[in-house]
Amino acid sequence: MKDWDFRKLQILRALHEAGTVTAAAAALRMTPSAVSQQLAALSKQIGAPVLEARGRGVRLTGAAHVLLRHAEVVFAQLERAGAELDGYARGDSGQVTVGTIASAISRLVVPAAELLRGSAPGITVTVREAEAAAVFEDLAAGEIDIAVSLVVDAPSARDPRFALSPLLVDPLDAALPADHPLASVPGLRLSQLAREPWIFGARGPWREITLAACAEAGFVPEQAHSATDWPAILALVAGGMGVALVPRMVTARGSRGMAVRPLDADRPRRRIVGAVRAGAEDAPLPRRVLAAMRQAAELTYVDDLEDPLNEEFRSFRWT
Repeated sequence: MKDWDFRKLQILRALHEAGTVTAAAAALRMTPSAVSQQLAALSKQIGAPVLEARGRGVRLTGAAHVLLRHAEVVFAQLERAGAELDGYARGDSGQVTVGTIASAISRLVVPAAELLRGSAPGITVTVREAEAAAVFEDLAAGEIDIAVSLVVDAPSARDPRFALSPLLVDPLDAALPADHPLASVPGLRLSQLAREPWIFGARGPWREITLAACAEAGFVPEQAHSATDWPAILALVAGGMGVALVPRMVTARGSRGMAVRPLDADRPRRRIVGAVRAGAEDAPLPRRVLAAMRQAAELTYVDDLEDPLNEEFRSFRWT
């Protein structure tokens, strides 16, 4: 494979466009002798002359026209590359891989991707689902560009490997079977569910969140069923097998066979953060994607924008 010198190809194209060595030299701000030397070197490189005498001037040879035909394709591709790189520098184009907990996909990551398709169609978002803690391991390993997870599983703000940015506060609601006696009781309190059979995982962040919320309400929940998959938890509730604490992010579009009740007096919450590797927090592309996620969060939780906890969380920044 030949070692091409694009400067020589540019000189050849300038001569083709200008018609004479003198005119090409003027356009390139070179001397005519420098243009001639470069084209002589190009002839030597390809093993065939690129110029031939024509009266008092010169003209391009057949070999030169073959070379130019391919060079124009290369020049056009380089122009496209330059435009794409400019977009990348502005945060308008490029590929970003987001590692995220499952519950944030449909109500946070996908809406953000939809927003970006309208405002920055050059950005491609790739999604990788992961467990809450594992997503930070994937980020540290360089397998993803942005992590979306729970604060309870996030590394310390002093961890030098990451830069974290709050995304939203997600209210936790009580999910009860539709025919449960408390399904329509006004002002439901979490403590009213103390004697109910509960559904949550045997381990993991959601178990800890459920136990902490119930402890704050003054009781320890009796675990009747162990499940970590949200469709499974909601199916168990709808089947009349127990109650569960569920993120509004999961039930925002409604669920059949059960009643989802806000706990306005208790106000249990979980907090969602985005993270990038330290040093990437000011890069235009991840900043653009994180900003779209925050916008998606505000659109998703328009009823909660006045929530003091949400406002406090959204205004906070790790440094």
